[in-house]
Amino acid sequence: MKSWHAIAAACCATLLGIGLQRFAYAPLLPAMIHDGWLTPAAGGLLGAANFAGYVAGALLAPGVARGCGTARALRWSMALATLCLALCAWQVPPDWALAWMAPWRTLAGAAGGVLMVLAGPAMQGVVDPRQRGLASGLMFGGVGAGIVAAAAIVPALLPWGVAEIWLGLAAAGLALTLASWRWWPDPPAASNAGGPRFRLNPASRRLVVSYTCAGVAATPHMAWWPDFIARGLNQGIGAGAHAWLVYGLAGIAGPTLCGRLADRVGTAAALRLILAVQAAGLLVVLLPVAGVALTAPLLAISGIVAGIGSIGTTTLTLTRAREVAPDAPGAVWRIGTIGWGGAQFGGGFLLAALFAQTGSHAALFAVGLAGAIGALVFAFPARRA
Repeated sequence: MKSWHAIAAACCATLLGIGLQRFAYAPLLPAMIHDGWLTPAAGGLLGAANFAGYVAGALLAPGVARGCGTARALRWSMALATLCLALCAWQVPPDWALAWMAPWRTLAGAAGGVLMVLAGPAMQGVVDPRQRGLASGLMFGGVGAGIVAAAAIVPALLPWGVAEIWLGLAAAGLALTLASWRWWPDPPAASNAGGPRFRLNPASRRLVVSYTCAGVAATPHMAWWPDFIARGLNQGIGAGAHAWLVYGLAGIAGPTLCGRLADRVGTAAALRLILAVQAAGLLVVLLPVAGVALTAPLLAISGIVAGIGSIGTTTLTLTRAREVAPDAPGAVWRIGTIGWGGAQFGGGFLLAALFAQTGSHAALFAVGLAGAIGALVFAFPARRA
């Protein structure tokens, strides 16, 4: 029962810390701009502030855990993310909106970084080793569930107003925080964070580089998929929202499927297979370059594969970290999380600048495909001399 409580708590952590606090912002932003809460430029800067906070939280997580204990750090990070969602419900004049909301979006991102770094190792420390793949899949299914929840909460509360949407998200966060409060392992599993002189071994380095490249591969779908459907293919905002929902549903199922696959064929083989599938999903979007029309089934395949791959690679990387560095899996996971977050932070700016220059979504997915190929290459062991 203790292990299932830990899995449920980890799922709540990813649902709140990543699914709600990060991915609810994308469908909410157009309404905030339309209702005069933000300018478009301020909206983009708030997104960057959230990513920056995420990287900072991932860097600070081991120190926070050492200072107050892993379980307490996880509980209060969830509470902080919830508080930040509530504080964003206070509307101020547009000229002051960035100054008011930037600290809360940054702190929410930092809370998400702490949750991402600490929740997985704490959960895996009490789970049967034979079920770690499944446990990781269930944990990261929370991210997809958060995307789907955001896709439901935002339209449902939109007639009431933007403030009510923020408060609705905060209420959901509070429910998740309270539900999981007593479920974290206490005392927690060993931090496995590695000491200050910890160095990655060759297999760990390749895993971190592969996961960083996978962050680049995931960025085009995460940031541009609804826009590509709505404006790039002229199918309208409704079609873009539907495509985002499908992506989220795949994100719910994908991690569990990847976890079960890892338990059956091994984590390393499963990771290579999912990275290859992710590359294929990006390649589908580029078929028009070769004169092949993008039909509805092809678009559905790309969205589903991207949802599975983007979150499934995270599931498999967490499990793989314990295999390549059994003495300090938390350290490998933390460094990989920083690499993933940094890749999405830098990649987001790169893709935005590239789109401004070219006006082409194809260029964005080509960058993603390059990242997917790099991730797949580094997922294979180095050739021995």
